[in-house]
Amino acid sequence: MPGIRVLPMGAACAALIAAATVISGVGDPVRAENAEIGARRLAERTSFDNDEIIGGFLKIAFGAELQFGRRADRIRKFDEPVRVFVVNRGTPDRRADVAAVVADVHARVNHLDLAMTDDRSTANVVVTLVHARDLARTIRAAFGPDRAREIARSLHPQCLSGFAKDQSYRIRRAEVILPVDAGEFVFYDCAYEEMLQALGPINDDSSVPWTMFNDDVQMGFFDIFDQYLLNILYDPRVRPGMTKDEVKKVLPDVLPTVRAWVSGADRPLDAKSHDIPAAR
Repeated sequence: MPGIRVLPMGAACAALIAAATVISGVGDPVRAENAEIGARRLAERTSFDNDEIIGGFLKIAFGAELQFGRRADRIRKFDEPVRVFVVNRGTPDRRADVAAVVADVHARVNHLDLAMTDDRSTANVVVTLVHARDLARTIRAAFGPDRAREIARSLHPQCLSGFAKDQSYRIRRAEVILPVDAGEFVFYDCAYEEMLQALGPINDDSSVPWTMFNDDVQMGFFDIFDQYLLNILYDPRVRPGMTKDEVKKVLPDVLPTVRAWVSGADRPLDAKSHDIPAAR
């Protein structure tokens, strides 16, 4: 679910990676949950063995659904505080819904300093809210006509996210494009998947049936399996630029820590405490 605008980031940002969400068809913490989301939450599988989690992580965290630039199978992630700015170009106004999604992701991913900002100059993630009819035009404006045609041909997106990384595979800027008027379920399914993919796990894989990073799966909330994936990615022992073999070596130590954190996911969100390093 990628859709990122190409921003001037200097020579170090050599690649632009994008992913899109295709929906056939969370409520935020303070409003009544959408019925489709509630039904999927009740049917969610929540128990996974180590091989399922590790296998899913290696498929989703490496590769890309669509990549402009040289392909490299390395870990990509932010290594600095992530600040999200919203540009609203549609109705209904879903800025508060985006803020609720950001707060939910922050509460469920350890070691990730993620928050909203009202100052675009401090943001490294920009979320653009548009009418569904304006999605294709917004993508063309963000990527240019040639890349927009490739995105449309390859991804057929209903929403989009993408990021630019530097030569050390650190994500420096990311953008998300979401439709505000395609329905509650579509909005939340897009918002969660695109926001999470903008943080690094940009690949989709149809062989992993428990993840939202699969074009045949729609969630609308931050499911347990994907909480495992994001918590592995943002563990400090998993560093930008690591190869699959390097990640495999640290996973036996990382996974027990991640399991302990995710097991607390049913706690009230305001009761969670984060082990977040001081801002650099």
